[in-house]
Amino acid sequence: MAEAKQFVFTHREVVEALLKKQGIHEGIWGLYIRFGIKAANVGGSPSELMPSAIIPVLEIGLQKFDKESNIAVDAALVNPKVESVPRAPRRFRTI
Repeated sequence: MAEAKQFVFTHREVVEALLKKQGIHEGIWGLYIRFGIKAANVGGSPSELMPSAIIPVLEIGLQKFDKESNIAVDAALVNPKVESVPRAPRRFRTI
């Protein structure tokens, strides 16, 4: 089988992964992307220059949303808080 060279995720899957990474367990959170914009004259040769826009992705993150959508999920459902069960204290024997 060929080695995978690319993995693709939906917007919701990215949000779920970021919620788990940040340990967020409540609230509705969605995908946040901040773009920049720059301009340049670009072309195959100096006689074919065209004004062009360059739009880089500057940041990817999470932001609060009011309701769920294709880019926003309820953290309580996708990353529920697991209540830890208190363990009995260890008893050591003295010899």
